[in-house]
Amino acid sequence: MMLTRRHYSTLFRTAGAAALLLATLAGCHSPKSTFTPRSGSEAGGSTNFVTVAETNRINPAWLKPSPEPFRLGPGDKLEIELLGLAGTRTTTFLCPDGKLYYDLLPGLEVWGLSLAETKALLERELAAYYQRPQISLNLRGVESKRVWVLGRLNKCGVYPLNGPMTILEAISQAGGLYTAPVSGSTAELADLNHSFFIRKGEVLPVNLKRLLRDGDMNQNIYLEPDDFLYLPSSLSTEIYVLGAVNRPAPLGFTDDMSLASAISKALGVQPGAYLSHVAIVRGSLSAPQIAIVDFKAIMTGRKPDVRLEPRDIIYVPTSPYQTLDRYAKMITDSFVRVIAANEAGHAAAQSYEGITLTNPIH
Repeated sequence: MMLTRRHYSTLFRTAGAAALLLATLAGCHSPKSTFTPRSGSEAGGSTNFVTVAETNRINPAWLKPSPEPFRLGPGDKLEIELLGLAGTRTTTFLCPDGKLYYDLLPGLEVWGLSLAETKALLERELAAYYQRPQISLNLRGVESKRVWVLGRLNKCGVYPLNGPMTILEAISQAGGLYTAPVSGSTAELADLNHSFFIRKGEVLPVNLKRLLRDGDMNQNIYLEPDDFLYLPSSLSTEIYVLGAVNRPAPLGFTDDMSLASAISKALGVQPGAYLSHVAIVRGSLSAPQIAIVDFKAIMTGRKPDVRLEPRDIIYVPTSPYQTLDRYAKMITDSFVRVIAANEAGHAAAQSYEGITLTNPIH
């Protein structure tokens, strides 16, 4: 498999941009439904979760294959033959500079050309050596256009995009969702509530649970080069502490884990952290719940600590929020981009060490 920086550099750049976005927060919000994250005698505190309205707006154009023909790029494999001339069939690759070499011809610039345009160019240039040359040109392999299909799948990996392909077709090519025997039955181990889809650094509002559980084909969009699909494990119980802490990182969940203990395991907060608006984001990424916690009051004993749940995202800001919807979206989008960049890095090289929201990427 030939992977280049171009295949996943967008993910790394946008993860750094996400870290900067989280410093800008704005608006106000009217809660739709609330519950308290506290339990037992501590229930009834002022900290409530608000469900952020889902904005699952699929662009109708995404549900149609691109009208653009396949265009060649470095690494693509071609079979070429001069019709009527024995011994002229050969298989060759586009070089890293996008040039194609065949027969007596010097390197031809074909990067970005369609197969029809490439065939016409070959016949035009070969006319200097042959009378009315006719070329047979076939695409035998694709390396220049790939999609990332990672997570709890039977054959996760980076797959060539050599024609129209939908999300369902990509998942099928990756062997389908990974299953395992659980309590005498077979269970799928992909967490669809926390699965996501990224295109050109942007998180698209694709709801994988609707697609794979409810059969909502309006979520089955066509893929484009470098699209990133990730389905995490449903067995994961990690929580994530991000933002203005000294060691942003995922943490193993324990039954007694609280906000204070999680921030402590992240080595505490950084100077300038705005502790009155610490956020806890919980639930589905497509319709998350968010609670704003006055961590300063917890530290001084004026309010009780908050119990956490598996997969909670804790974010310590450096400035106050103004709009809950935008605050939650900034946190989840930036979290998703960093997870995507890390997973892409690990897929490309096992020695990849990963990034966090406090490590800008340029």
